[in-house]
Amino acid sequence: MRTLGLLGGMSWESTVPYYRLMNEAVRRRLGGLHSAKLLLASVDFADIETLMRADRWGEAGSLLAQTARTLERGGAEALVLCTNTLHKVAPAIQSAVCVPLLHILDPTAQAARRSGLTRLGLLATRFTMESDFYIERLRDSGLEVLVPARADRDEVHRVIFEELCLGKVITESRRRYQEVIARLAEAGAQGIILGCTEIAMLIAARDSALPLLDTTTLHAEYAVDWALAPPQ
Repeated sequence: MRTLGLLGGMSWESTVPYYRLMNEAVRRRLGGLHSAKLLLASVDFADIETLMRADRWGEAGSLLAQTARTLERGGAEALVLCTNTLHKVAPAIQSAVCVPLLHILDPTAQAARRSGLTRLGLLATRFTMESDFYIERLRDSGLEVLVPARADRDEVHRVIFEELCLGKVITESRRRYQEVIARLAEAGAQGIILGCTEIAMLIAARDSALPLLDTTTLHAEYAVDWALAPPQ
């Protein structure tokens, strides 16, 4: 088993599921007392969020690149960035290290294709829904991406930062997300990408009329696939 380095804390509410999902996957596959070989570097999200809000992405990328180098020096053989939005600076992170960064959208696109889904609605932070870095990578994989209308984007974003990142799971917010999903379905979406790692705290398969692509779970499983695969 190879060692994975987790870049976490963005927010820590979604880093916790990454740790659990990876260890569950290793135990399921290897049995017994096996657990995942992990290094975790957890940043202060308040610092990162300030840079994001000020559109200072270069500085955010530099901070995470520095953290990535720390994980590499500690023995990480691949990196997992435990957030969707900060994949905006994935190139800066990858260029700072020699080990691979396992991108969250690779397993997401693979899962969509396996399920025969080609037209997907996206729920995420405003930064993700309104930027090219995420949508263009999915389109390059042959997927069409639908984003909610402006008012819905604002509400989805608000719930993430004012509730989910603070560990608050509110029933009324789940209902509002379900309404957004329904509108995306009316627009032709065949499935929904949970494009923020915290959204799975609020929305599960039972809450959606459309199939869900939970990027957190898909990313964690993908990383374990890599860790357990024979080295090339």
